[in-house]
Amino acid sequence: MAARVTPRWSRILLKLSGEAFAGSEGHGIDGEIVARLAQAVIDLKERFDVDVAVVVGGGNIWRGMTGAGAGMDRAQADYMGMLATVINALALQETLERLGQPTRVQSAIHMSQVAEPYIRRRAIRHLEKGRVVIFAGGTGNPFFTTDTTAALRAVEIDAGAILMGKNGTDGVYTDDPRTNPDAELLTEVSYIEVLNRGLKVMDSTAITLCMDNRIPIVVFDILGDGLIPRLLAGEAIGTTVS
Repeated sequence: MAARVTPRWSRILLKLSGEAFAGSEGHGIDGEIVARLAQAVIDLKERFDVDVAVVVGGGNIWRGMTGAGAGMDRAQADYMGMLATVINALALQETLERLGQPTRVQSAIHMSQVAEPYIRRRAIRHLEKGRVVIFAGGTGNPFFTTDTTAALRAVEIDAGAILMGKNGTDGVYTDDPRTNPDAELLTEVSYIEVLNRGLKVMDSTAITLCMDNRIPIVVFDILGDGLIPRLLAGEAIGTTVS
């Protein structure tokens, strides 16, 4: 086995939206897509000497804001969304383990039969032992998105960067490229610009947390072939927020 390469960041947090699990259907879990996501993580671990943590969303199963919009209590709807993230985390864990990658799921909501409770020092220890740690259950609190979870966990584990894996979106644009053909891809943008211009990267709480702790965010197409290794090798891919 060839020696692993020293990466651009020695520890990363990969943020996977719920939509990334759904594929073209837009909802549910696409097994082939999950296998591609898992293989990308394994290829990364085999090639680079890097610690990998993952935060998963749950929008392919349930969105708290959608439930709240239909008259449901917002806190209750958000707790349902947290449970959806656990389903996605377990799907990714099963696929990674089946492909030979040791993995742990840590949930902010206690459910000891299927996941460890989130304990910062234990998570870091898992990473040091070469395991992929998947953070589920959001922050464990309503009214916070999984974007904020990604920013918070990245700070807690001292990650070098957050890689925002999008499904079918290769970066941040000045406008929606699906409706505006003149929308331009921004290769680099500052945290303040994201906040002032309302660019769709992360919610404002997450952006502010990353800005305060100087954690760069890279937005890219998670299903683009070989993009994560190219990012770790130092190539400019997608949009970097710093």
